[in-house]
Amino acid sequence: MINQGEIIETIKMISEENLDIRTITMGISLLDCASEDILKSCDKIYDKITSYAKNLVKTGEDIEREFGIPIINKRISVTPISIVAQSCTVENYVKYAEVLDRAANETGVNFIGGFSALVHKGYTKGDIRLIESIPYALAQTKKVCSSVNIASTKAGINMDAVYQMGKIIKKTAKLTEADGGLGCAKLVVFCNAVEDNPFMAGAFHGVGEAECVINVGVSGPGVVKCALEAVRGQDFSVVADTIKKTAFKITRMGQLVAKEASSRLGVPFGIVDLSLAPTPAIGDSVAYILEEMGIEKCGAHGTTAALALLNDAVKKGGVMASSHVGGLSGAFIPVSEDAGMIDATACGALSLDKLEAMTCVCSVGLDMIAVPGDTSAETIAAIIADESAIGMVNCKTTAVRIIPSPNSKVGDMIEFGGLLGRAPVMPVSKYSSLDFVSRGGRIPAPIHSLRN
Repeated sequence: MINQGEIIETIKMISEENLDIRTITMGISLLDCASEDILKSCDKIYDKITSYAKNLVKTGEDIEREFGIPIINKRISVTPISIVAQSCTVENYVKYAEVLDRAANETGVNFIGGFSALVHKGYTKGDIRLIESIPYALAQTKKVCSSVNIASTKAGINMDAVYQMGKIIKKTAKLTEADGGLGCAKLVVFCNAVEDNPFMAGAFHGVGEAECVINVGVSGPGVVKCALEAVRGQDFSVVADTIKKTAFKITRMGQLVAKEASSRLGVPFGIVDLSLAPTPAIGDSVAYILEEMGIEKCGAHGTTAALALLNDAVKKGGVMASSHVGGLSGAFIPVSEDAGMIDATACGALSLDKLEAMTCVCSVGLDMIAVPGDTSAETIAAIIADESAIGMVNCKTTAVRIIPSPNSKVGDMIEFGGLLGRAPVMPVSKYSSLDFVSRGGRIPAPIHSLRN
């Protein structure tokens, strides 16, 4: 039974500490929507998405109103379009992005993810067509998100794809120049991408998933920070236990919402992703949690150790609360979406190199990073390669969502608005990586990938 004290505590977390359900994401398989005729395929995609997700937004709003729990986003993820479109002979896949956008608008969701390709070991014809279509697709749609998996622990790093994605990101920035390169905020490059991620822009519905599922992503950095304020000055065992207990409570709320949405929609419950997903709101910051542990400013020495403790404790608390924890689960460090990260970057405490070190121990990777508009495709590709190497060697998901905002320079502040926040433009190395990324081929998988 839930006692009165727990009810009061939950109300306080919601009203004062920015606790929310960040997203209810419906994953939909589009494998049966393939056709050699692109118009037939697009009609099938539209009909299937709008049929399955017709009540998704209303259901989320009903749960939000009845339970008093804020649900910030309602989203859809679909089978990677490069797979669905494989048998279609057209050279350009923008029509697929447009039908996804149309279906998203019809259902009322915030975003739809799955304009994606999986090329960690090589390309198919469909992969090539999709990747080449990404800049145009993101420039011509509002709600479509795209991702490309270019590396894995089992396969190594596809350096041809790495270099190509550097060029694709630059082209996307150019085509969305009027919005500060906003298209790049809807594009993620992965190593070890997961099939049940409910968070954008990297969500897609993996081929190993069921026909349709409900995945929920929780949040709550502000709740964790407030909990740590009560144990200020105590040792790290107390800190870890406090975070675990808090993560348990947050995850239980997420599972409650997930099961309720699953029941009302008649769709199986997939997973709860217990990631601490920050927002630009003051107090709702992973950086502030690290500073509460004793780091004067996020980025100072000790930051990586503090983040490692946080990430591990969140996972341990979450897995006790649900038998179906999945997605990415841990702590996100998106610069533009975290008020504390923005402050730390603006004052020079947090650099791109330090962020890279932090991604060794957190969930995902270099997320929502703005760099100067004249940053070369080769430099972006090398940043992707570095981050992929961290994921590959450490058997974890890493990603790069980087924005070479046109005409911007170091020190500028790029405004995206909403949950995307604002990003300080960060410096990159002045030295070239051209000869490195031009070699092509695959960086082999590490020896510990041979586990069978």
